[in-house]
Amino acid sequence: MGFVGTLLGLIGFGFFGLPIGLLLGFLLFIYSKPKPIQEPVTRQLFELDHDELFDLLPEIPLWIKNPDYERVDWLNRFIYNMWPYIDKAVCGIIRSTTKPIFAEYIGKFQIESIEFESLTLGTLPPTIHGMKVYETNEKEIVLEPAVRWAGNPNITVTVKVLFMQITMQLLDLQVFAAPRVTLKPLVPTFPCFSNIVISLMEKPHVDFGLKLLGGDIMAIPGLYRFVQETIKKQVARLYLWPQILEIPILDSSTATKKPVGILHVKVIRALKLLKMDLLGTSDPYVKLSLSGERLPSKKTSVKMKNLNPEWNEEFKLIVKDPESQFLQLRVFDWEKVGSHDKLGMQIVPLNLLSPNETQSFTLDLVKSMDPKHNQKKKPRGKIMVDLTFNPFKEDNDKFGEHSGSLVRKESMVGRASEDMSSGGAGVLLVAIQGAEDVEGKKHNNPYALVLFRGEKKKTKLLRKTRDPCWNEDFQYMLEEAPVNDKIHIEVLSKRSLVGFRSTESLGHVEINLVDIVNNGRINQKYHLINSKNGKIHVEIQWNTT
Repeated sequence: MGFVGTLLGLIGFGFFGLPIGLLLGFLLFIYSKPKPIQEPVTRQLFELDHDELFDLLPEIPLWIKNPDYERVDWLNRFIYNMWPYIDKAVCGIIRSTTKPIFAEYIGKFQIESIEFESLTLGTLPPTIHGMKVYETNEKEIVLEPAVRWAGNPNITVTVKVLFMQITMQLLDLQVFAAPRVTLKPLVPTFPCFSNIVISLMEKPHVDFGLKLLGGDIMAIPGLYRFVQETIKKQVARLYLWPQILEIPILDSSTATKKPVGILHVKVIRALKLLKMDLLGTSDPYVKLSLSGERLPSKKTSVKMKNLNPEWNEEFKLIVKDPESQFLQLRVFDWEKVGSHDKLGMQIVPLNLLSPNETQSFTLDLVKSMDPKHNQKKKPRGKIMVDLTFNPFKEDNDKFGEHSGSLVRKESMVGRASEDMSSGGAGVLLVAIQGAEDVEGKKHNNPYALVLFRGEKKKTKLLRKTRDPCWNEDFQYMLEEAPVNDKIHIEVLSKRSLVGFRSTESLGHVEINLVDIVNNGRINQKYHLINSKNGKIHVEIQWNTT
């Protein structure tokens, strides 16, 4: 009888006790009146004991606990005043972004409509508890803010399925995150950086309430922890360092350009050129250059007394932006005395070329690229050229990609550097960024002189400064890797008076290029020889196709 009584008791509890208990609990939850909220007691820190202070440690801002973090009350005040407008702007972006996503599900699974019943981020903005700023040798600014957001958003989504209307509400959102925000590269065009690169340095803490049909489903045992861990894993998989989110700010054509490849030009021949000399002939030669460059034009040899000259001469030009640059071809008649007469010209946009493929062009020469000057078309002959655009190895994957507003990819930090020790042709890029603590005995008007293979190039002169910032680039087209070469860089100061010029050396450095060829790039500060405390910041890069 004991076993039978126990069994009947369990059955009675299952059929009667459990439903009645759930019903009573639900009625008490719905109809019970909440206790009035009391104002928190505010106390001075010196009034708290050891245990109470220890409990407060997680809430203390990082700028108090860590000297590397700076206090940014001004930024929090700025966010607070801008928050109503940020709220509307962000909610507008969310609506426009989710609209096509919702549209894909309408008609599936008997869903008739999906729409936001309410969408607001609330009145409480995020708070930055401190910010760390890093100094690097790169042209970038690295920020690490400690962001905490205990918000009161109200996001309600209504889904109509058959005759039912399902309502889901997100509220009481809390997010604690430590992102790294990098503004790079720095460029001389407002807002002075081209991209914003964001990554998370640790897994974020996310907490929120989720109501379904009026009930808080996050109160279900085990579901709360499962949802939290799932969100952390998904966010970490997408944006935890070394994964990054790249947001373009400036159009690529407005940013400062660095070489991305080499254009090989073969000038083959010209046909039926104009007769410019008295004897009915011409002495033609061709000048070729790329748009947007200040470098001197390349020239072919002069073919004397020939209206159908044949050159078969090859040239190499450094390309910085194959999407917007174009090759300019101008044919002249050489004159021994006076200016040379123009026989015709033509251009070839580089975006017509496919990478690493040779393409032949036969171009009609015109007087000018202005259509008004070409209304009376006079045949000026033709010119035939072969063009090949070879991107550098590190830029090969940039061409042919789909460009979007947001790009998620893996950071280059930590990847093994590619072997750049190829003995083929390439471009040596030397960037003189600036110098520190250079001091002359008589004057401080510094400029930098770069000496490589007997060729001298120099930066602009800056007057009355010990910390000049030049940010000037020099390019050298080489037929082979400079594994046995050195580059000499010297900082000089010059002063000119009436009938008198004084030049003084402020220090120099010699850099072996074998390490640059093997590693592809260096970017560091060198101590200047024959200078007490002087340093020079140099970036050198070796690119091959």
